Amino acid sequence: MTPGAGLSRDAMLGGRLHVWQPRSGYRAATDPVLLAAFVPAREGERVLDLGCGAGTAGLCLARRVPGIELHGLEIQPAYAGLARRNARENAIAMMVHEGDLRAMPGALRALDFNHVLLNPPYHGAGAATPARDAGRDAAHREGAAGLAEWIATGVRRLRPGGTITIIQRSARLGEILAALEKGCGAVEVLPLAAREGRPAGRILVRARKARRTALVLHYPLTLHRGNAHLRDGNDYTERAEAVLRDMKELAIGGILPNAR
Repeated sequence: MTPGAGLSRDAMLGGRLHVWQPRSGYRAATDPVLLAAFVPAREGERVLDLGCGAGTAGLCLARRVPGIELHGLEIQPAYAGLARRNARENAIAMMVHEGDLRAMPGALRALDFNHVLLNPPYHGAGAATPARDAGRDAAHREGAAGLAEWIATGVRRLRPGGTITIIQRSARLGEILAALEKGCGAVEVLPLAAREGRPAGRILVRARKARRTALVLHYPLTLHRGNAHLRDGNDYTERAEAVLRDMKELAIGGILPNAR
């Protein structure tokens, strides 16, 4: 892939990070930024972005938390190449491994991690109309590995006490909780609502390996002000702006309250 082959270079985190991504394939928007913001990583810890695509989520986390040891796993060689390029051009160290989560490269299987983050496909193998772009379709639709297998793979890579963080459609919360019962606890769920008063279409879920404390359901994060989009331009709430533009950690109790 080259800029002339249909790529765009897009700014994230208020211009603190720039990523190359296909114009017509899978394109990162707010999801990887929100996902990265919910990972409680600290300097010196080892992190795996499982199914990293062009690397956006992991790179957002590394920009916020310098000094992490960042790894990514990506099955599509073109996207793995973009992840390497994006890491290099943003001067962030990231080891990108090519391979299937069902047959993980040996170098990756030899490691354990403090944190695993994943933005798995939103739709099951038989759901939704296939996208015309193969890369986009692979990013949005499950292949041989279903959601439970994505989660189980991530949990296996964790050290005891390590966290797994997931962004997904809210309709699949039951599947996520069922998968996390095998080895994880201390589950936190943060609903993501597009606007005040609307149902949460997406969720962030975080859990710890080998922990057994009660589930916590947090107050929703509302992303946009008002009940409808009335004009062009930014209409993010103050709380969302702090995460998406100002690179703040989405630490419950430590972020700004919802703003209208």
